[in-house]
Amino acid sequence: MTSAAPPPAQATDVAPTDARPTTGGGVRTGPSAPSAPPTLPARPARPLDVRSAGVDGLRAVAAGAVVTGHLRPDLLPGGSVGVDVFFGISGFVITTLLVTEYERTGRIGLRRFYTRRFLRLAPALMVLCGLVAVLALATPLRAFEGQWLAALLAATYVANLVRAGQPGPYGDTMGALPHTWSLAVEEQFYLAWPIVLRALLGRLRSRTVLAVVGGLCLAPTVLRLLIWEDDAAHRIYNGFDTRADQLLVGCLLALVLWHLRDDETAVARIRTWAGRLAWVAAAALGLVAWRLRITGWVDGWTPAWYTFGFLAVAVLTATVLAVLVLDRRHPLSRLLALPPLAWVGQRLSYGLYLWHYPILAYVGTLHLVPQVEVMLVVGGAFAMAGLSYRFVERPLLRRKQRYASA
Repeated sequence: MTSAAPPPAQATDVAPTDARPTTGGGVRTGPSAPSAPPTLPARPARPLDVRSAGVDGLRAVAAGAVVTGHLRPDLLPGGSVGVDVFFGISGFVITTLLVTEYERTGRIGLRRFYTRRFLRLAPALMVLCGLVAVLALATPLRAFEGQWLAALLAATYVANLVRAGQPGPYGDTMGALPHTWSLAVEEQFYLAWPIVLRALLGRLRSRTVLAVVGGLCLAPTVLRLLIWEDDAAHRIYNGFDTRADQLLVGCLLALVLWHLRDDETAVARIRTWAGRLAWVAAAALGLVAWRLRITGWVDGWTPAWYTFGFLAVAVLTATVLAVLVLDRRHPLSRLLALPPLAWVGQRLSYGLYLWHYPILAYVGTLHLVPQVEVMLVVGGAFAMAGLSYRFVERPLLRRKQRYASA
């Protein structure tokens, strides 16, 4: 969503299971060092260390919410809010890494960034899609019948576009791989965001960058208000443009903390307020997961959720993230940093997210009692996530680290 090799704590990208990010030192000095970028403080900066076991634990909780929501929607109808949390984490960590690189080198290397993203996310997805395609073409298993096309769409990161084109909130054309829509949204964001951020940092002062990104955070809400109708639920839920605010709010948090990193008073103020609001934000996210059926349903709450709800969840997620990276002694930080949660979040949460739904699709055709079905799906998802981490993700993490240091 396995532990014998050195953990990927120095990985430089983020996904549901990405290692905790590291940040480099301040602006280099000396004859051979590039001058400080114009949008960042010119004096040597004290780097913001965002490595946090609590963030890893948050990934584990988010993955657990998604799996539970798919497996037992009667218990956790809003479990897909875990995807919203993943979006916020991704935007925050990726932006921190990009700005760190920009300050250290004076540029954002797009080719290196895209290569690292591919090595981190694509191989495990390709293994899953390849297996589903083989099962679809070479076996009579009903769960995967005709799923070779869904596997192709998932592997090419267009699942969200396919789902967005479906009429109404019901049904799904992605078969055993509908959950890959969120990976497509993230990948599309990763293609665009480094280019946008590089342009902003190269042309604008940092305060102006914050204002522009803040405006971008509001744009998807405006778009959702303009296009909302019952039949637009799938379009809004799966669209890159209608979900980008959940990534952008995480990006904005990262930019704010970088802008203020030398202002101890301002950072302390953010830490204090985040600490006061963290439990409220976490409880609100839990309430959404527990009580609100987010997908496949149209009722009195649906218009409000599909227009303002995504932004609200993004702000709640950013509040939790702020306390996790700024105050590791906070009770919520300590809770989410518990070793079992952090271990699962760092190593297995991406694999759990990838594998749970195809396993659920297959087990669902066996017509077992619910208790046995739950055990098979959860056990199978953990087993496949462990194998994926051990034989696919971890070896490529090492290669990605060598590439990043070249």
